[in-house]
Amino acid sequence: PTPKFSLHLISFASWSALGTMYSNTLVCCRRVPVGGVRGVGRVRGVRGGGARSSRLGAVNPGLRGFPAVLAASTPLPASLEQIVSSFEAVPDPMARYKQLLFYATSLSPMDTQLKVEENRVKGCTSQVWVYPTRNDDGTITWQADSDSQLTKGLAALLVKGLSGCTAEQIISVQPDDFITKLGLGQSLTPSRSNGFLSMFKVMQAKSLEIMVGGARKAEGRREEAPRAAAAEEGAVAEEETRESSTPVADSMRQKLTEELAPALLNIVDESGKHAGHAGRMGVAPGTGETHFIIEVTSEKFEGLTSLKRHRLVYSIVDDEVRNGPVHALSLVTKAPSET
Repeated sequence: PTPKFSLHLISFASWSALGTMYSNTLVCCRRVPVGGVRGVGRVRGVRGGGARSSRLGAVNPGLRGFPAVLAASTPLPASLEQIVSSFEAVPDPMARYKQLLFYATSLSPMDTQLKVEENRVKGCTSQVWVYPTRNDDGTITWQADSDSQLTKGLAALLVKGLSGCTAEQIISVQPDDFITKLGLGQSLTPSRSNGFLSMFKVMQAKSLEIMVGGARKAEGRREEAPRAAAAEEGAVAEEETRESSTPVADSMRQKLTEELAPALLNIVDESGKHAGHAGRMGVAPGTGETHFIIEVTSEKFEGLTSLKRHRLVYSIVDDEVRNGPVHALSLVTKAPSET
């Protein structure tokens, strides 16, 4: 019969991290003959909604807004294709078995702190752990380990083939197709084959968690951006409207900077030491700024006597001294060549 599109399910383990918000099944599309897929029609409900039935194709509300993960004859990532080619070049089952053992020797050590229950692969005859790390470019790097050398070889094969892939690429792979292309059926016992399949599916489930988490973070950033911009605008407006607690010092600093372009400018308020003068002629502002030490170094002082330098400074801040609250200035004026 002419092949048509039907639906089947790839069930995933390790969904506790997503809680009841997301389904523990991933619906994929695969080209198969009509009637050739078992279980089409109804699937058992997922955790979080009790034991219930739902028709295939129904949209999971928890995943609305995230990219659909469909694989219809999806080509393997280049890294997996390379591994498939290397195994296809070895027709002898025993040689393939030895090739798996060689992969085991190339597996980098896994951090012992990552060998926890949530990273353990259930359904394997041996102890197996897998752990993903999402890179800045969106790809994933995998770590894995096992207490069995053969299983470690299978884990190393997946680590090498799936590291550097994006979550979308990993999820799109049909595990059965990949395992069939490897031709390991005659090299592995049924329990090892099932364990290999479980390992692959757990890695796909963890990839989906990363993809969903990344989408949620991106959505959060989009929502946060307007709030951050509004907060920044508010801070700027508040800064502009806030009155300075040292208006006299600020005014003199601005004028001296504009006129002298100083290499050094320090203005020290010593008004507190001269409290008896704070109300001089009733013109001292609420800040009580009346006495200052001004230390300034400027090229404009080159060739000028100390008296002329002081006159220059006083002329610049004349408004604060003659018409304002400043009662006394103590000046230290230098040219750059004198420092």
